Amino acid sequence: MTGSSPTALAQTIAQFLEWLATVRQYSPHTIQNYRLDLDKLQAFASSRNITEPEKLLAGDIRQWAARMHREGMGGKTIQRALSSTRSYYRFLARETGIHHNPANGIRAPKTARALPKALDVDQVNQLMAVAGDSFMACRDRAMLELFYSSGLRLSELSGLTLDSLDLRAGLVTVHGKGSKTRTVPVGKHALAAIEQWLAQRHTIPNTSTQALFITQQGKGLGNRSIQKRLSDIAIKQNLPQHLHPHMLRHSFASHLLESSGDLRAVQELLGHANISTTQVYTHLDFQYLSKIYDQAHPRARRKSGDDA
Repeated sequence: MTGSSPTALAQTIAQFLEWLATVRQYSPHTIQNYRLDLDKLQAFASSRNITEPEKLLAGDIRQWAARMHREGMGGKTIQRALSSTRSYYRFLARETGIHHNPANGIRAPKTARALPKALDVDQVNQLMAVAGDSFMACRDRAMLELFYSSGLRLSELSGLTLDSLDLRAGLVTVHGKGSKTRTVPVGKHALAAIEQWLAQRHTIPNTSTQALFITQQGKGLGNRSIQKRLSDIAIKQNLPQHLHPHMLRHSFASHLLESSGDLRAVQELLGHANISTTQVYTHLDFQYLSKIYDQAHPRARRKSGDDA
């Protein structure tokens, strides 16, 4: 290839793909991904009557990324197309003397992180109605109630020990992300379910583990086992969708926020370091959090006459 004369976009793209196959020896699948990305680039350039790679400028690439975003492509897909374009122009710099790279410094539009679907309150009640007083029924009911009552992550729940609970105060202490510890309220429905479970737990002889939730063989219940139990229970309770632990955490946050409107309180209860995950981190007084919780959480509200 000569270094100075303009070269047609389609021709150099074909040469780039051939180079990937013969020199870099990329897999057919990888080369096909490059081809798809650069076909998009060529189609965009053609729509602007641009047939030579050196005529594509940064502003063009930026508008191309915006067009892909408007067409519904996700951030990862757009980022891959931009990455393929940067690689193509690096190839041109080596082979043709075209040294500008219009894709440099251009980022894909951020794709909003998809949150898991939340159950509505009626679905939560349907899920919690696990019948029976058997070992597994009591354990599963307690896990479900605690997940939803306190908005716990899967790893937080599976890591609970008997010492994590303060039943008299209605609190549970959990170890969250980054080894951060937080204490959150436990609603009355969850407290009742936990007390029933503890009565069953104590019937397992020779149990040395301090794990709060255990198997009938006296071993701590792991993440995968908890996930499977939740999925099985949802099917048994006729819920219309697959249930995973984070759905209960998201339901907790959604219902509490709908009732209280207090984003910072919900942030603190969830253990989020940044309010953009639940805007500026604000530490709130714990008594205030407990008050918000008792007033707003659907399964923590106390009827008049109930003990505080």
